[in-house]
Amino acid sequence: MKVQAPLARWVAEPPPPEVCAALERLRRISDVVRIAVMPDVHLADDVCVGTVIATRNTLIPAAVGGDIGCGMAALAVDAPAALLADESAAAAVLAGLQRAIPALRHPGGPAQHPLPTTLDRPLSTPALESLRRRSAGLQLGTLGRGNHFVELQADEDDRLWIMAHSGSRGLGPAIRDHHEAVGERIGGGLRGLAADGPAGAAYLADMQWALEYAAHNRERLLERCADVLWTCLKVQVVAGSEISCQHNFVRREQHAGASVWVHRKGATSAQDGEAGVIPGSMGTASYHVRGRGCAAALCSSSHGAGRTLPRGEARRRIRAVDLLAQLRGVWFDHRAAEALCDEAPSAYKDIGAVMRAQRELTRVVRKLRPVLSFKAAY
Repeated sequence: MKVQAPLARWVAEPPPPEVCAALERLRRISDVVRIAVMPDVHLADDVCVGTVIATRNTLIPAAVGGDIGCGMAALAVDAPAALLADESAAAAVLAGLQRAIPALRHPGGPAQHPLPTTLDRPLSTPALESLRRRSAGLQLGTLGRGNHFVELQADEDDRLWIMAHSGSRGLGPAIRDHHEAVGERIGGGLRGLAADGPAGAAYLADMQWALEYAAHNRERLLERCADVLWTCLKVQVVAGSEISCQHNFVRREQHAGASVWVHRKGATSAQDGEAGVIPGSMGTASYHVRGRGCAAALCSSSHGAGRTLPRGEARRRIRAVDLLAQLRGVWFDHRAAEALCDEAPSAYKDIGAVMRAQRELTRVVRKLRPVLSFKAAY
């Protein structure tokens, strides 16, 4: 009988029974050697968000998730947040973002939206490659739905920052689904791929493409937000100030003297001194951090606040009037309030409690408050 893998937890509150059950299933998988649970952990399909899993030679697509390469990017603006104290200025910026950043697709065909040359390489199967050719260019620089956003924030010195959260758009889930389907059953309801076999190599190559695509996507979002700020406020971003990190990926790393595959699903790499961005929920504080390289946590940290209410339950419980009250002092499109109720701060954990729970994992560089939030509401 397989000895259960060691599990270490950094939690802001006791996880619910269904999360604990999901974690126990992971511990019994034969090739899983260590698990670290982050303070934003919450239930998700197959593997909980906020879980870090180390394996010897098995790649588990579900332990990375569908939005491969999803992550954060932040960029300083050479301007004070007071520039957005005026409602007309904030309205102009919001309108500019709505014009510049589509939610799902750009208009026109793929030929009108070529990919960067570094992304012009084929994926591992004809079906995935056909999807890449049809949609990758159309989706690059789009925001997506759910918890993806562009936000303008103010640090403790009242300097403006741009923060973007997005990922690999429709390509990531397609890559996950294909490789999961060809994997072998490994227990816990999961499928895995041998990292040293052809199926594992194909997954790693496709995942690497998605990681690069997601990073390019966030760069485009920052660029378009910067263009909007110049057009509306005549302010520029600060060259060399960008911070970038990702929170859905698998990578070969050294831990406890062994080489292992570290899967992070809704968790950020936090090697000693490594820069990261940890967002709160819509309307609450966010943090720029440096990793502490905590070995017991597989050198990881939370990726955000983490949901406390599933989306369906949040829609049932939270009304538009509640969202408006919780976002008092933050500019956003009030016409979208009904559609954004599942993104209300009360649908998420307390980001302050999350950060306190992971003091061993990260060091706070700066704390930022939200000034203007842009999300897709359709």
